[in-house]
Amino acid sequence: MIDADELNKLADLHARGVLSDEEFAQAKARILSGSGSGAGAGGPAATPPNIGAVNHLRRSRLDRWIGGVCGGIARATGLDAWVWRLIFTVLFLAFGGGILLYILLWIFVPEE
Repeated sequence: MIDADELNKLADLHARGVLSDEEFAQAKARILSGSGSGAGAGGPAATPPNIGAVNHLRRSRLDRWIGGVCGGIARATGLDAWVWRLIFTVLFLAFGGGILLYILLWIFVPEE
């Protein structure tokens, strides 16, 4: 992959809040130094979305219907928020656990 493409992906991840400023700077330095070129599927392009995704999980202030849990999970995982809303709804309708899980995440996940 071309370095410019990798830098654009990193900038997008940083703008979405998946990468912190420090993680963004480290990944950018790695790409610019050439150690990330030609690394293949396990290289820097595959690593940044997973770095600290759980640690950076925050409830969304902008993409929220009730508590912002689905919007926050969507930002951390890269899936659309409607997919997470659908998952919680199916869990609620099928097993009843979706509402409990949502409430626990609402309580324990801090707001951004």
